Amino acid sequence: MTPKTIRAGQVDVAYLEYGAPDGWPCVMGHGFPYAPQAYAEAAPLLADAGARVIVPYLRGYGPTRFVSPNIPRSGEQAALAADLKALLDALKIERAVLGGYDWGGRAACVVAALWPERVEALVSGNSYNIQNIAHAMEPLPPDQEAALWYQYLFHSERGRRALETNRRGFALQIWKMWSPKWSFDAATFEASARAFDNPDFVEVVIHSYRHRFGLVAGDPAHAAIEERLAAQPQIVVPAITIDGDSDGVNPGTARHAQKFSGPHEHRVLRNAGHNLPQERPRDWVSATLAARTLARA
Repeated sequence: MTPKTIRAGQVDVAYLEYGAPDGWPCVMGHGFPYAPQAYAEAAPLLADAGARVIVPYLRGYGPTRFVSPNIPRSGEQAALAADLKALLDALKIERAVLGGYDWGGRAACVVAALWPERVEALVSGNSYNIQNIAHAMEPLPPDQEAALWYQYLFHSERGRRALETNRRGFALQIWKMWSPKWSFDAATFEASARAFDNPDFVEVVIHSYRHRFGLVAGDPAHAAIEERLAAQPQIVVPAITIDGDSDGVNPGTARHAQKFSGPHEHRVLRNAGHNLPQERPRDWVSATLAARTLARA
């Protein structure tokens, strides 16, 4: 499938589109280190259910490009959310079902929290993905700290060089660790890995993992959004949240239920890891349709 491109704020967003143009709007976001191909099976199923599915390449991935060399290559949560909201605006989508996991889930959660009038329903892998940067230096139990090794590596120049010199090797290691029960082949990995050849990939990734710990400044253009996120806003839209019980980077997020004040259901998928829509496309589609049903109850 050939991506389409549209200008959306700071970036010319490349995206894949499935379904009829007059279908109910559904925007799904991928994470790090993944790509829109995570929805290669789920998106057509959603289209068959009547959706117009938009799956963008996030900033720093695939054919998506910044509109100017002067724009900071920020990977902060506010920037990802601003891109998503700008994409809705550019496509003239008033309200959509939003979904995602990892970075894409974070963008969806932020838009749902700050602009609920734009969101019919939410599907979020690992639940409430909005970062609490003010508390980022609070330590976690040792087993959880160990799972975040890559984030701490990215805080150093050694980590930046490791990612720059071996993007695919780094991503492959993470895929294996985060989804230990998922048997994917080389072709499946390569279909996503091509997105990491984007010239801004490393800079965006490194900024993301430094900013979330308060180690670098954000883009001033998104400071107002970050200020609002510091309050850890509630998500009021109907939401289905999902964990995999074999997720190698997140031990489970049932405790996040208090952050969802609207209709909410939490699901746990047995033997699933972190890359939920690609590992379990039918379960992801089921959750998406259920979230939309919650919104219409």
